[in-house]
Amino acid sequence: MKQLTIYLVALTLCQVTTLFSQDKPAYVIYTSNGKKTSFEKLAEASEDKELILFGEFHDNPISHWLQLELTKEMYEEVGPKLQLGFEMFEQDQQELLSQYMQGSLTAKQFKDTMRLWPNYETDYAPIVDFAKKNKLFCVASNVQRKYASLLFKKGRKALDTLNLTIKSQMAPIDFTVDTTLSQYREVFTMGGHMGVNMGMNMVESQAFKDATMAQFIMANPGRKEGTVHLHFNGAFHSDFYQGILWYVQQKQTDIRVLTISTVTQDDVRKLDKEHIGRADFIICVPESMTRTH
Repeated sequence: MKQLTIYLVALTLCQVTTLFSQDKPAYVIYTSNGKKTSFEKLAEASEDKELILFGEFHDNPISHWLQLELTKEMYEEVGPKLQLGFEMFEQDQQELLSQYMQGSLTAKQFKDTMRLWPNYETDYAPIVDFAKKNKLFCVASNVQRKYASLLFKKGRKALDTLNLTIKSQMAPIDFTVDTTLSQYREVFTMGGHMGVNMGMNMVESQAFKDATMAQFIMANPGRKEGTVHLHFNGAFHSDFYQGILWYVQQKQTDIRVLTISTVTQDDVRKLDKEHIGRADFIICVPESMTRTH
């Protein structure tokens, strides 16, 4: 009887092990040093922060779902002090975004007048609708794409001819670039095949977006004492505590900030070494995950 009991226990353990080995998690969250953690811990870590930079993969449904869930959790904690910022909206359309939030524009008018990304309906509309329902101020933080492209093609001097209104919707054109940052070195390497000048223009175009987003995170009509800003941006813009954060810290060195990144791996059971230190929390998603566009 004892041997039979041992056999049955062993068989049960084997079946459980097989069951778990066949499980396919949609994501695993890691801390900066590669330790597994939970969404609950991530949400708790946001509670005493002034700024949360949520780095996404634009076509990753897990990123967008967790962005919405974090927005809800943070709203429960801080209520109307919560402010949302979007790389996906450009600063010249801030007034239209604010009008929609206030109910002055219908959903159709908003869609017809805004330059919305192709995946807006599936990925960003749920967050925007939550913000609208709860009267949260939303920031269109990015520079217009065409002016970042102009800088890339023709250099900073091409921005001198822009009128004052347009210049007010972007970082000052004499913004500093720290070319020693690893993210910008990577950009330069990517653009290096076009020559040194174009490689540097590519770096400056990337930094132009980072500096502009930082500017409107820190200075916008909805920012008040006690405001907590949750900003959604491509992971590259805040990975390794660089990009947007570098510019934010030029304005406020002691800002209480939390960073989140998204990565993909073939096997999510252990965080790859290259992702260690990428952010305070790292959302690891299977490479095979369905894309939204």
